[in-house]
Amino acid sequence: MQDAKEEIKARLPVEDVVSQYVELKRAGRTLKGRSPWGVDKTPSFMVSPEKGIWHDFSANKGGDIFTFVMEVEGITFKEAFEKLAQQAGVEVSKYAGGSAELSKRRARGREALELTTKYYQFCLSKSKKVCEYVFYKRNMNRGTVEEFRIGYSPANGKALKEFLTSRGFSVKEMEDAGLLNRFGGDMFRGRMMVPFIDTTGNVIGFTARVLDKSEPKYLNTQETLLFNKGRFVFGLAQAKEAIRKNGFVVIVEGNMDVISSHQAGVKEAVATSGTAMTENHLKMLSRLTNDIRLAYDGDEAGVKATERAIMLAGDLGINLTVISDYQGAKDPDELIQKGAELWQKAVQERRPAVEWLLDKYEEKVDMSSVFGKKEYSDIALKLLKYVTDEVERAQYEELVARRLGVTREDLRNKGRSLEEKLEKKGKRRLKEAKTVAGNGKLNQLEDNLLAIALFGGVEVPSEIEIPEDETRRAELEMVFENQYKGRAREELEAEMKELYRGLREEMAKAEIEKLQARLEEEGLGEEEEKEILRKITELQRG
Repeated sequence: MQDAKEEIKARLPVEDVVSQYVELKRAGRTLKGRSPWGVDKTPSFMVSPEKGIWHDFSANKGGDIFTFVMEVEGITFKEAFEKLAQQAGVEVSKYAGGSAELSKRRARGREALELTTKYYQFCLSKSKKVCEYVFYKRNMNRGTVEEFRIGYSPANGKALKEFLTSRGFSVKEMEDAGLLNRFGGDMFRGRMMVPFIDTTGNVIGFTARVLDKSEPKYLNTQETLLFNKGRFVFGLAQAKEAIRKNGFVVIVEGNMDVISSHQAGVKEAVATSGTAMTENHLKMLSRLTNDIRLAYDGDEAGVKATERAIMLAGDLGINLTVISDYQGAKDPDELIQKGAELWQKAVQERRPAVEWLLDKYEEKVDMSSVFGKKEYSDIALKLLKYVTDEVERAQYEELVARRLGVTREDLRNKGRSLEEKLEKKGKRRLKEAKTVAGNGKLNQLEDNLLAIALFGGVEVPSEIEIPEDETRRAELEMVFENQYKGRAREELEAEMKELYRGLREEMAKAEIEKLQARLEEEGLGEEEEKEILRKITELQRG
């Protein structure tokens, strides 16, 4: 990997990379320009071609071409590495010892998706009916359609497959790109197509909307070699420049909300496509700005989504606010249809997320009753655990105490009491968990694996403990005799690998379920909450 980095740096002078984003002028042995983060009044961005580095004195950032692209694009090192490698014409697999076959599959997938996007755009231009839907019913202008590369998928179910076959793509390559359904036909039929474009400009999938009232209304690309919905933010490719320039991002619920918002002049809008917000989403956006504005519905789902965002924000240093004044409209798209200026105003008149949630909580309970006040205090205390700033938390504690008609110290005492109860409950749950061997499928997988290991002569993975108890061994011998006797060694080895894979998956699922159950408990401590989320993330990654 280091050799590949050096080769990329040798082929791409720092000034060439930086000048794609910043206008540079010679100043002696260095080059000077304005900060791409818009924080300087006079040029304070310096580039040293001799040393291959850059430094922004106004933003206090610096490094090489990799750190520059990471910062200015708001992407990870891996994404910056891939972007620059492609730009430099460096074949990374030769250096990294990675799978050349996998790299080739990814490359062909990108080619297929890019060609498919152009094909869908062509199909849109040739259909008067679809153009009427896009330009008149959806009120999109030509600039928006071009910016988001909107197209149309023919309805006959095999048009795209035949087109890509004629261009030399195999069925396997189309499947890798997520373009075929399980019957081997086109995945998308008779729909308005909007490509998923990553921050490096590559098409990695699609979201597709019906033109009538049929279901499902939206159909998204399933996870593929190129598309991971937990790491993709729709619209970020088009929004990142505005986010970086204006210092904030707006997260809306739907992809069409994003498109409408951009057309209405709020180009900082993005969405998490077809999935709940993840920590990866927030980390990706926090690299560009710490001003994150949520434009969710005020219904139960919107409340839950805002709660989740606050929980995930943790120590990322994010200023989380909520856009809520839709003036009777159900979502940003509907508000924009009333007037673009109404949406622009709403984006500026946001409220702190915690304050907004506290108001929502108050609306849900009867604050005139003892039981209502108890319920309100319970959920408010749970929320305030995620407010890491001491001063901010103190202000919210005062607010909650006033609404309850108690002192702040009374509220804190209740919080400490809840934490003590939680600690006892947690210890009890852990003790109970140790007595549970697992679900039936887990037990069956483990029995079969151990049976092959003991009586089939196949080596067991080192982390699997072989039982010494004679009764248990006899039980496993019965399993082997019943299911595996007479099978060849090669067959048993293959079975062992499959059983081990399944066992690990089931164990991870069971552990995730237990951790998620703990997250739902009242009074969880902040550090414990973070640790649980960290463990869940690790288990999900495998």
